Amino acid sequence: MLSDGLAIGDSEYVRLVSLISDTWEKAKGKAALAVNTELLDANWQTGRYIVEFEQGGNAKARYGEQLITNLAKDLTRLRGKGFSRSNLIYMRKFYLTFPKSETLSHQLTWSHYFELLKCDDSLEMQFYMKECINQGWKVRELKRQINSSLFQRLALSTDKEGVLALASEGHQVQTANDIIRDPFVLEFTGLPKQKRYKEKDLEDALKANMEKFLLELGRGFAFIGRQYVVPIGARRFKVDLVFYHAILKCYVLIDLKRNEIKHSDIGQMNLYLNYFKNEICQPDDNPPVGIVLGARKDELLMEYALQGLDNQLFAARYQLYLPNREELQSELDRLLDNTK
Repeated sequence: MLSDGLAIGDSEYVRLVSLISDTWEKAKGKAALAVNTELLDANWQTGRYIVEFEQGGNAKARYGEQLITNLAKDLTRLRGKGFSRSNLIYMRKFYLTFPKSETLSHQLTWSHYFELLKCDDSLEMQFYMKECINQGWKVRELKRQINSSLFQRLALSTDKEGVLALASEGHQVQTANDIIRDPFVLEFTGLPKQKRYKEKDLEDALKANMEKFLLELGRGFAFIGRQYVVPIGARRFKVDLVFYHAILKCYVLIDLKRNEIKHSDIGQMNLYLNYFKNEICQPDDNPPVGIVLGARKDELLMEYALQGLDNQLFAARYQLYLPNREELQSELDRLLDNTK
C-alpha cells in the first residue's frame, strides 16, 4: 500500500519501491550466504586444528581419549552452544573427509554436511551431496532420502559404471526407465503394513502427503489430478493419479493396487495410455508413461504381460516401511565386488 499523497498508478514511485525492496532482498540473500560460508570455514578449521593437534602427538601425551570431551566442556564455557562432543567429532570428520576446503559446496549448510557425514560409504555420500545441490534439498528432505536408502535402491538397478555415475553426477533423468524405483517407499502414508486398507485409503494418503510423495517420485514431477476421468464410448474410467514430467515432457499415469499386480491391470493401463496419446497429449508432448504400482508383483507374469507393448508401461512395487539399509548395502557391495 502506497503512502498518502501518491497515486497508486505513479509508476516511477512504484519502481522506486520495487528497486529498494529487491536490493534488500538480494542483500539478505548474500548476507546469509556469507554467514554460511564463514560457518562452514570455521567448522572445517576447527576439525583441522583438532587433527593437527592429534598428529603432533599432543593428544596421547597429555589428553588421551578425553581430548574431544575436554574441548567440548571448555569451548562451551567460552563460546556457548554449538560445541557438543558430537559436533566436535563431526567437525573432525568434516576435515578428514574434505581435506581440501575448495572442494566444499557453499550451497549446502553445516546441517547438510552433518547428515552427509553419517554416510560411511564415500560413493553414497557423494551421491547425496550432488543431489542436494542439483535438487535443492532441504535438510529434512536429505534425511528422508538417506533413511529410505535412495542411493542403494537406485544403484542396485544399474551396473558398476552406473553406480559410479550416480556418485559423480547424481541421478540423471533421461528416459522413462530413470523414473522407476522398485520398490517405491511410502512410509510417510502412515498406513499399517499388516492391517487391511483400501486402495482409496492409499490414494488419500498420497494426496494428503503430496510433497513427500513428489520427493519419492523424484525430480521433474508436477501433480495434475486424482481420479482423472477417461471417457471411452459410453464408459467412464478413472486413472488414480496423473502427473506431468517437466524433464521428459510427458504425462505420467499411476494406478494403485493394494495387492499383487495382475495381468489385467497392465491391459487397463495400456488402455489409458492409448487414450492419452490420442486425446490428451499435445503435438510437442512425448508419449505418456504408465506405472502400475502394487504391493507385490510376479516378475515372470509381468514379463509376459508387458512383452510386445508399444507404450511405455511399467509394473513396480511399493512398500509402506523403510527398507533394511544394511541388507541393501550388502547387496550393493556384492554387485561392486563381482564387477571388479
